[in-house]
Amino acid sequence: MPRRGRQKSESGVYHIILRGINRQNIFEDRKDNQRFLHVLQRYKETSGYELFAFCLMGNHIHLLMRVGNEPLEQIMRRICGSFVYWYNKKYERIGNLFQDRFKSEPVEDDAYFLTVLRYIHQNPYKAGLASDIENYSWSSYSAYTNGEMNKAKLVDVNFALNIFSEDQKKAAKIFADYHKEVKDDTCLDIDESFRITDQEAKEIIQSLCKVKRGTELQKMNKEQRDAYIRQLKLEYKLSIRQIERLTEINRGIVCKA
Repeated sequence: MPRRGRQKSESGVYHIILRGINRQNIFEDRKDNQRFLHVLQRYKETSGYELFAFCLMGNHIHLLMRVGNEPLEQIMRRICGSFVYWYNKKYERIGNLFQDRFKSEPVEDDAYFLTVLRYIHQNPYKAGLASDIENYSWSSYSAYTNGEMNKAKLVDVNFALNIFSEDQKKAAKIFADYHKEVKDDTCLDIDESFRITDQEAKEIIQSLCKVKRGTELQKMNKEQRDAYIRQLKLEYKLSIRQIERLTEINRGIVCKA
């Protein structure tokens, strides 16, 4: 079946998702996250795009941007090519890092723009990776709320804040209140419609939890074990039955984590 053509945005604004191939982790440590942000900054200047939001998750990435003097496909080729080249060299690997081509959806009006903005920033909270969105290091949220220096250089915050109010102090307050509303917004997301095989699940557990066998999770302290289980369920979409089977951890513990 031929691929569906990418839907063009009349406003030039897109919500974009990049996903690790075979659901694998994209970011193994802090330096990987920092490198990806460095690549975004570098090509922001080259390609002339505006970046309104980002969120780096374990195995996928959300971006909200407006294209500039280059088309979206060329921008993403630059970003992905540069990061994958660095990543493969660091980890002595070859081949693709990202699953197929990136996904995108057009964002044509202010109302949906703000919905996507909140959706991206709430991703870590909804996936169980942070107790609240303020405490997640790898999203653009803090560029809006406290002007975190490095992120503020990367993220174009004024466009979103001006939608709330021309008074910047008032806009920041409305922005924060808006993000406290936990909504079941329907936006572009990673496709979880196909079943994860046990072999894929084993590789996900080994990569994410940095273990040779799933049963090693039993030896971890409760806080660390439960954090991994939550991530396996919520972000990587492993079933409770798979986690129970591959880690030999009691089903009740898996359900409650």
